[in-house]
Formats: sequence, C-alpha cells, structure tokens
Amino acid sequence: MASLKRNKDHKSLYIDTEALSTLALVQAGLISPVDKLMNEEEAKEVDKTQVYKGVPFPFSFVLAPTGKRNHKTLLSLKQGEVVDLINEGQKVGELIVEDTFSIDPVQRLHNIYGTADPSHPGVKNTITRLGEIAVSGEYSVEYPLIEDNIRRIKSMITKTGAKFVSSMMLAANPLNRAHERMIRQAISTSDLLVIFLRKPFTSKGLRYDIRHNALSTFVDNFLPRNKVIIVPFENSYIFAGFNELILDALLAKNYGCSQLVVGKNHGGLGLYYDQNRLNSVFDHCKDINIDIKTIDEYVYCDTCKTLVSTRTCPHGQHHHVHYHSESIMKLIQGGIIPPSILVRKEVSANILAALFPERFENLQELHYSLMPGSGLLEQQSEEQFYLKLIELYQTSSLT
Repeated sequence: MASLKRNKDHKSLYIDTEALSTLALVQAGLISPVDKLMNEEEAKEVDKTQVYKGVPFPFSFVLAPTGKRNHKTLLSLKQGEVVDLINEGQKVGELIVEDTFSIDPVQRLHNIYGTADPSHPGVKNTITRLGEIAVSGEYSVEYPLIEDNIRRIKSMITKTGAKFVSSMMLAANPLNRAHERMIRQAISTSDLLVIFLRKPFTSKGLRYDIRHNALSTFVDNFLPRNKVIIVPFENSYIFAGFNELILDALLAKNYGCSQLVVGKNHGGLGLYYDQNRLNSVFDHCKDINIDIKTIDEYVYCDTCKTLVSTRTCPHGQHHHVHYHSESIMKLIQGGIIPPSILVRKEVSANILAALFPERFENLQELHYSLMPGSGLLEQQSEEQFYLKLIELYQTSSLT
C-alpha cells in the first residue's frame, strides 16, 4: 500500500482491532488457503461444506462490521469502489469492493460456536460486533505485530538451524507446573518450540504482559537456550469456536511449524464429552499437513510425590491434585502464593509482584524483620520478598 492517508473521495468502514488483526493474519498467508474475503457464493459454499480449496475450514471468512455508519455505507457501496478501513480514528487499509451481501448473524454464530446462546462467552462478545451486511473484495492492511511475529520465528529457525519445529497454543493463565511439563516434553522431541501465547481481546484473567513475563521467567531460567520462542497470538473470535483446533493447526503450519502439541483437555478436542467428535476433528486436521500430538493430563500425586500422567498413575483420583487454572487464579487474585507443587515459586513471585505493586507499606522493614539474610542492608524488591516468604512456608522443622 503506497499510502495510508485518508482520501476524502473514499467512503470509510470502521473496524475494531480484532477485525484488523484477523484481516492481517489472512493477508500474511497465515490462515492459508484462505487468502481473501469470501464473496457470497464462496461464503455459502464454505458454511455448507466446511471446506475451502480442498482444505478444512470451519466457516466462511467475511467482513461484516456493525454500527449505523457502517450499515449505511455498506448499503451504498458499488463494485469497484475503494473504501478506507479505519481503526481507532486512523486509516489502516483499503478495500476494493467486489460485492456486498446480507448475512444472518444468528446462523453465523452457530457456524462459529455451535450455538447462539447469549450466555456463551464467545457468542456474547461476537454478537455485539457482528453486522448484517458483509463486503468482499481485495484489501490491504498494515498491522506490524503480525509482520514482527513472522520475522522473529523465521530468524529463530535460521539462527538455530531447526528442522523439526513444534508449536503450542498456551494461555498460561497462570503458568503452572503442568504447563511446564508439557513444554519440557515438547522440546525433548523437537529442535525448536514456538509458544503462541494467547492475547485475547477481552480483559478476563491476567494481563498479557504479566503472563508473558511469568512464562519468560520460566523459559529464560529453567530451559535450554535457543529451544523456545514466545510470540503473541491474538486469538480473535475465529479461534474461539468449537472448531478452534482446526484454525490453530492451520496457523501453526503456515508459521512454518511441523507439529502442534495440545493437551487432551484442549477445548477443540472435546475429549471428555464426545469421542466421535474427537475423531471428527482429527479427520479434518489430517488434510492440513501438520502433526497433531496430544499430551496426557498431568496431576500431582501425593503418593508418587511428583507430577504424573493420569494414564500411568496407579493411585485413585483422591490422591491427585489437579492443575485447574481457574482455582489457581482465585488464589493469585486473592494475593495468596500458590503451593510450589502448583506454580513454581519464581513464577508466583513474578506474578504477585506485578499484580499487587506497592502492596506492603515499609516493605524493607517487613523483609528484615521476617527474613534471614546476609546481615547487610540491601534494597529488596517485592518479587524477592515473595521468594523469601515461600521459603519460610517450606521450612519443615516445626511442622
């Protein structure tokens, strides 16, 4: 695109960052073979067959922005017109109109999520941003995050000479010991692991920067160098439905990965709900030309005294501590340090220090009154305070 200056002769469509991010993914070829906005005929065919150009794709790729201004503009568009794409008051791209056509928002929600129930979190978020008229045509957008991801991954593959690249889609909300075990297992059988750290467009859970710093703490300090790269993955609404695994597999493949590693409790597998559904997902993914590797659920067994697979541990469920993210999050949000069998102490300290900055008055005084030290007066950070505190929790002589 030569210029992103506004043209007063062009009409405008207003899109949010979620739509911009998704358009940029497609433009970069990261959801190939989808490489364009689908016209009405293509959209209907994909929604019916769930196939595009011979490759599984669960629903049509269309742009149907909501809002009165957009609705009025969409009604007036003619074939060949150039439309400015506006995000947060700035021009971010252009679209040359091929055609416009009506869509059924309720049916589209069913296609994406398998339901239109407004209590479903994905439906709730998507219905507010979904219009009734779609537009197709060639477009061009600028979104540096996607370009940076491509550059960083290619650079890492070149730097390490990696031949077999694994990938993992991870929320790490928060990072726990089971995640760590999955990551170690993945890098033990690959030259490089790309961790796509989910960066949703909602504010649920820990902020992205906190989760990224916690994951980096583990990767930088406890894993071999140059075996892992973390990249942000803005998982827009198209990755939030029950066909999530198919889209994850397409994305990983187009980023240059040979394998996608998923836990057996991955939402896209539906393992605990419908075995036939699981088979159906794998049948689709075999045409995407990427290996899907499933990893068993891990638990802490109080008899084995370590993390174990539920398939290999001989002890009953009453001996198992599960790595339930929502429960661990409740501890963290309450300001409580999770036990080290759930979350590595360095990760807990990193998260709590970021989540509750300047939590304690007179932190230095509190530190010196409670913690053993070198005897020298040294400035202590909140993160160091939490690390020392958990060491006191682990002292066993009086327990």
